[in-house]
Amino acid sequence: MTPDQINDAAERLFVAEKTREQIGLLSVQYPDLDMQDAYKIQSALIAQKIAAGATGIGWKIGLTSKAMQYALNIDIPDSGILLDDMAFENGATIPKNRFIQPRVEAEIAFVMKSDLSGANITMEQVIHATDYISSALEILDTRILRADPKTGVARKVFDTIADNAANAGIVMGDQKLRPDDIDMRWMGAIVSRNNEVEETGLGAGVLNHPAQGIIWLANRLAEYGDTIKAGDIVLSGSFIRPIEAPSGSVINADYGPYGHVSCTFA
Repeated sequence: MTPDQINDAAERLFVAEKTREQIGLLSVQYPDLDMQDAYKIQSALIAQKIAAGATGIGWKIGLTSKAMQYALNIDIPDSGILLDDMAFENGATIPKNRFIQPRVEAEIAFVMKSDLSGANITMEQVIHATDYISSALEILDTRILRADPKTGVARKVFDTIADNAANAGIVMGDQKLRPDDIDMRWMGAIVSRNNEVEETGLGAGVLNHPAQGIIWLANRLAEYGDTIKAGDIVLSGSFIRPIEAPSGSVINADYGPYGHVSCTFA
């Protein structure tokens, strides 16, 4: 894609979020769209958001489970950028017109106390660089249609990456947990919508250990001269399938001894 095409795609995604009117699939408009193009669109989109007043607060990692990778026919995760206007307090009510087609995933959030950079990061380095971990919900949204209305062709991973990896919101639990005191592979949640259990899962569903998601992100950022910084929140990836959250949904994630996190969609 040309620089003009990348900037145009980013502008349309920016407007789509503001107007809550989805755009068509970029992968249909640009059949040769690849992962490099998708991340360039994402970067241009985030640049527009920051120019409009948003501030970066961290990263999200997606597509870390085998089930989601198989569904999209890829073999690697993806990433997006967290912004300050995406953060909601535990138990918050999400305004009715905030999102287009919200869905929710359960995750483990890492809050960093020191920078983490370079290739070949180890799990021990991730744990050492982490201030604390917390239960969390990620709110997903799509500013791109899920399927082309004419052909029925589903969106591709490149569409999702361009759309900031479907990133829309984050709700963090109240407990701050020491990462070296917990076997995160066994840290899981029972996630309910309107008091009915929809999904359950364990941290091991994220690349066998949630810290592996942080390693993947640090390695990917190193390729572009970027880094995970002290103070960043990093969502390590969901260990459940996305739960649809239409208006009226009350989402509760029970992490047992590691806390509860919830939100309500007005």
